[in-house]
Amino acid sequence: MPTTTTVLLRGLVDDAAVFPPGNAALADAVSQHAVHLGAWYADCVGPLLVPASAVAELVRVLDEQDAVDAPDARDPLDLVLVARPGADPATTTAALDALRDEPRVRVAGAELAWQEGWRDLGLDDVALALEVPRGADHAVAVADVHSALAPGHRVVAKFRTGPTPTWPWPQEAELAAFLGLCAGLEVPFKLTGGLHHAGRGTYQVAGVPEENHGVLNVLVATSAALAGAGQDEVTALLDVRDTVALADLVNAWPDATAARVREAFTAYGCCTVTEPVGELADLGLLPRP
Repeated sequence: MPTTTTVLLRGLVDDAAVFPPGNAALADAVSQHAVHLGAWYADCVGPLLVPASAVAELVRVLDEQDAVDAPDARDPLDLVLVARPGADPATTTAALDALRDEPRVRVAGAELAWQEGWRDLGLDDVALALEVPRGADHAVAVADVHSALAPGHRVVAKFRTGPTPTWPWPQEAELAAFLGLCAGLEVPFKLTGGLHHAGRGTYQVAGVPEENHGVLNVLVATSAALAGAGQDEVTALLDVRDTVALADLVNAWPDATAARVREAFTAYGCCTVTEPVGELADLGLLPRP
């Protein structure tokens, strides 16, 4: 079937339902992911993000599904294995080994913390997103990802845009610096955490006001960074609160601009896929049926 999803939004949102603040049970996340892939916004949805430590549970979930539906009645589940910073890399390699001959899944990639020696982890046969740290090693990590691209490694930099108990919310200037660094080195990147809404704002999360970066802000800021804008300009774009104006700007982009932005900003993980997708549709960026 032909898709009506624009180049800009195609495969933009990875399904991070099992991660905070969604915290869905894995069985529910697998079932709901199938719903997403059958919905009008399916072409906006990327793989299901699954903790590398949860592979045994995933296999049990698939076995339970097989008891209801024949396996050949379903397409393989596209997934990305995720390990948070501090996790033992061996967990990821073991998870990949466990799923290598599992016909019910397709492993689209793995995400883990950037670390010296990541090339020696035996992950050459899978696309990687390496979560870069803050501080002194931040630029080192992005430059290291850059150095891996020419030899043919399938790798992107990953940056956390939402808060955790050990990771304060990154303000506009910090995110702008990351975007500028990646643009200057031509390093593709993905983001994770906090990008639940189309526009920059303060939103209620479990009854508590929380600052959120906006998906449209990131897209526009990425375009500016790719065009050579300075950090002050990129920072200002990340702080724009007029979501309609951002949508109008993005909607006017030719496909070539949209494709260039998405080559740089490959995807982001969100635990509530329908939240940003619904807002983007309301802004006229995605046709509803």
